[in-house]
Amino acid sequence: VQLQASGGGLVQAGGSLRLSCAASGSTFSDNAVGWYRQAPGKQRELVASITLSGSTNYADSVKGRFTVSRDNAQNTVYLEMNSLKPEDTAVYYCKAALYDPYPYSHDYWGQGTQVTVSS
Repeated sequence: VQLQASGGGLVQAGGSLRLSCAASGSTFSDNAVGWYRQAPGKQRELVASITLSGSTNYADSVKGRFTVSRDNAQNTVYLEMNSLKPEDTAVYYCKAALYDPYPYSHDYWGQGTQVTVSS
């Protein structure tokens, strides 16, 4: 059972990236899935989250630029990032509760994917 985050990279300011968070070996529980980021020297912060039914929540710093979505059939959650700014540079992580085994769930973190936005 694991959570795999991918899709990071180097992009110029104003550009876009799409991150993916895929669960393997299990499925997402009913809890919300969150995207977090951690910049050097800073604490990890919640960027966006999405519930099983698709309700979303965003940090003020990314509202209107980032969109979180999910494909429950594919056990995957996405983070579409547009109008990227240098201050978005960070390692991005996803966190989710996965059934392991059903009906018990445990929190898992993806391994992190680096997003670097150049000015």
